Amino acid sequence: MLEVYTDAATKGNPGPSGIGVYMKKGKEMFTIAKYIGEYSNHEAEFIAIIEALDYCQKKFPEEIISVRSDSKLVVETLEKQFVKNKVFKPYYEQITEKAKTFPYFFIKWIPEKQNSHADKLAREALYQQED
Repeated sequence: MLEVYTDAATKGNPGPSGIGVYMKKGKEMFTIAKYIGEYSNHEAEFIAIIEALDYCQKKFPEEIISVRSDSKLVVETLEKQFVKNKVFKPYYEQITEKAKTFPYFFIKWIPEKQNSHADKLAREALYQQED
């Protein structure tokens, strides 16, 4: 099983955004820190999961994927399979399509304090762009 922690950092809402992804498989660790442009904080959280799943499709296509996010909106949208805000619908659809390619896909909400590594990566991506 691959544990995937995702987070986003946005300066302004919407504003410049970075995403962070921290993945663990046994003792191996993999990371993504990427500046993604101008988005709302919620959009950036969805994009972080999409980027993580893209990476997993290339590197771990046969793995069970367990995503952890501190975004209640994103986790609830995926768990309930319902999108209230039509802006988020394309992101939701991309995630659900990508998730189908794995043997199993899970998503779980976690408190911010348990997501510090992904948060740090997202902030690094955002601030590196500003330099």
